[in-house]
Amino acid sequence: MKIMVAWKISPGCYKAAVERFLGAGAPDPEGMKTIGRWHAPGSSYGWHVFEGTLAAAAELSATWGDLLEFQITPVMEDAEAPASMAKGIGK
Repeated sequence: MKIMVAWKISPGCYKAAVERFLGAGAPDPEGMKTIGRWHAPGSSYGWHVFEGTLAAAAELSATWGDLLEFQITPVMEDAEAPASMAKGIGK
């Protein structure tokens, strides 16, 4: 399963979040393989897309939850979507 995590550094936590990231990076929990991670320059926002389980997403959010706010969304690629869409409209 592909999962997109949109994250935002919580107010007042910018320095602590940067220090943790610079010190330890952000290694993938077991069951997670990063596809890509992006940071919006000059802001507290970023995105992380990975292949893995919802349990891995829960572990990631628990690990960083003291410093970041998350929106976790399972996603699919365009090539996968048509079959589900067709079923949804009865075709």
